[in-house]
Amino acid sequence: MRLCLVLGVLWMASAAANEPKTTLISDQEVDSNVASDPNLWLEDVTGDRALDWVRAQNATTVKALAESDSFKKTEARIRAILDSDARIPDVGKMGPHYYNFWRDASHPRGIWRRTSLAEYRKPQPKWDVLLDLDALGKAEQVNWVWSGFDCLAPAYERCLLLLSKGGADATVVREFDLTTRRFVKDGFDLPEAKTSIGWRDLDSVYVGTDFGPGSMTSSGYPRVTKLWKRGTSIKDAKTIFEGDADDVWVYAGRDHRKGYERDVVLRGMTFFTNQAFSLKDGELSKIDKPDSADASTWRDWLLLSLRDDWKVGAKTWPKGALLAAKFDDFMAGKRDLHLLYEPGPRKSLAGFSGTKHHILVNELDMVRNKVYVLTPKDGTWQRQPLVGAPDLGTVGVGAVDPDDSDAYFMTVTDYLTPTSLYLGEVGADKPELLKSLPAFFNAGDFAVKQHLAKSDDGTEVPYFVVYRNGLKLDGSHPTLLYGYGGFEVSEVPSYRAGVGTAWLERGGVYAVANIRGGGEFGPSWHQAALKEHRHKAYEDMAAVAKDLATRGYTSAKQLGVVGGSNGGLLTGNMLSTYPDLFGAVVIQVPLLDMLRYHKLLAGASWMGEYGDPDNPEEAVFLRRYSPYHQLQADKHYPPVLLTTSTRDDRVHPGHARKMMAKLMAQGHTAYYYENTEGGHGGGADNQQLAFMSTLAYEFLWQTLAKP
Repeated sequence: MRLCLVLGVLWMASAAANEPKTTLISDQEVDSNVASDPNLWLEDVTGDRALDWVRAQNATTVKALAESDSFKKTEARIRAILDSDARIPDVGKMGPHYYNFWRDASHPRGIWRRTSLAEYRKPQPKWDVLLDLDALGKAEQVNWVWSGFDCLAPAYERCLLLLSKGGADATVVREFDLTTRRFVKDGFDLPEAKTSIGWRDLDSVYVGTDFGPGSMTSSGYPRVTKLWKRGTSIKDAKTIFEGDADDVWVYAGRDHRKGYERDVVLRGMTFFTNQAFSLKDGELSKIDKPDSADASTWRDWLLLSLRDDWKVGAKTWPKGALLAAKFDDFMAGKRDLHLLYEPGPRKSLAGFSGTKHHILVNELDMVRNKVYVLTPKDGTWQRQPLVGAPDLGTVGVGAVDPDDSDAYFMTVTDYLTPTSLYLGEVGADKPELLKSLPAFFNAGDFAVKQHLAKSDDGTEVPYFVVYRNGLKLDGSHPTLLYGYGGFEVSEVPSYRAGVGTAWLERGGVYAVANIRGGGEFGPSWHQAALKEHRHKAYEDMAAVAKDLATRGYTSAKQLGVVGGSNGGLLTGNMLSTYPDLFGAVVIQVPLLDMLRYHKLLAGASWMGEYGDPDNPEEAVFLRRYSPYHQLQADKHYPPVLLTTSTRDDRVHPGHARKMMAKLMAQGHTAYYYENTEGGHGGGADNQQLAFMSTLAYEFLWQTLAKP
């Protein structure tokens, strides 16, 4: 389970020996810092005073950035991309149908629909609309946002729909009947909460939700999971498992694969550690794996993805490896393990997906994908390259229907190549091209290069640059640098139409950094920037910024940096620690108060990534990379744009609000905009997404493209 701090938008320092000496911060000093914070009132998300302040900042920002003809033109182009009927409808197969959720100009909140494979192959498929969210919202006077669904195999007639109010992580659950196209009266319905729910069978579900006081973790996710039977009150649901209050989450579910049905319980102690249990006949049996390893099943196999080295007998399996063992044998104590994937210094496991008879393993090799087919045979595993997979670009693969076939979907893309969707069959000569995204900008005018920047400790950090052919490397070009660097998330090349139309075509340069903290080179690359080593990610980003200027792409005054969520913490640190390297900074749905983040919404779930502010020793390094605490009135900072959402119930909007208030109080140039909807993704519909994206592009262009 991954509760990643990732923002879905259209882009969507010194070595240790030279670090300043810092004395430990005592508990009293930390408490004093919090108590003396003059901006705590801005943490009152829906308080009248706070919202009045938000409205005032929004009005100022709109007047400064969003009323020009340039803004309106860019917003219209981005909105047209988001609403385009030429986009590829992502589909998932259930039974004979292929399902898709779709938003466009006519359906701003979206429609849930399905079609056949024969229709899907057509340029303009005929769709069977199952639910119109705009119509539902209008009828019920609720601003519903789609959050997903779970349909019961193998009939796929009953579904659990997750609907969010305004885009928050918290959802309302409703049971839906696909045969009648109606919600089920007295079905499995739950009020708004951060809920995990899934079918056990037609008349029972596993559910974790807010059952009352003490049922949620300190991170705000379910601490208790229960078995809830149809026709009974949720109050009478049977408790299956309880975690600790300081855990991140607890989950129970069933694998419905025919012939291999299993019930499992997962307990996430931190973001990166978990315990897994097999649930059979009401009895829990622990799967004896390392807590840092992720477990999954495929047919009669247990798959283990390692985040740390694991010694089993005389053998040590390396971190980043993917192992397989017969599930029943492993539970019986046998340790006959098979190595399905072995990482390298610049190679890592990007993912895997099981078809009916094979496992597709996706490797990231120097931030480029390679796909292999693994097949169990005669006690061993055979490995072959996937026929038809390209040698270059970003490639994604996933099984179409692992119960039914060895078919797979494959997507292929890069920064200049519009995404294509293929349908293949393991063993066939080559996959069939199903859909291709049209070119939303003239990519033939541009080129891509991958460079290496040297960080303070000598580590080589890769990054990509997209630029116009014939660009003179004279340091004069407005450049947008994007990064994330956290939670083992890899930044791989992808077609970014918004960047192309709103930035590249205007004459800008676009760069993406693969800094430590991400997953580009496996768990070691991520772990290199955890907790007290967090500064390594920021040193890497600063090294890329310097390298862009050294190579002549740009200069400090024309370099802007953008990041959201954990990337907002990254750009917050670029502002507070490296202000001389940038001409503008965009900070989106960010973490910024690192001495208090664990007390705000889901913040406690990220202490495995950042550290515990209540631990005096860890508070030292947290304060060092807490942008809110590092701001100084007598220091020069480049202009800043901060954006967030009132309905973000993952990263508290108080981070951005308080940072803006402090920047204003110290007299620095800053703009602020808070969307009232959208949750952590920034926008509840395409109109909002277009507006929020255009704000960032226009702010950067106005600031960086000055003569």
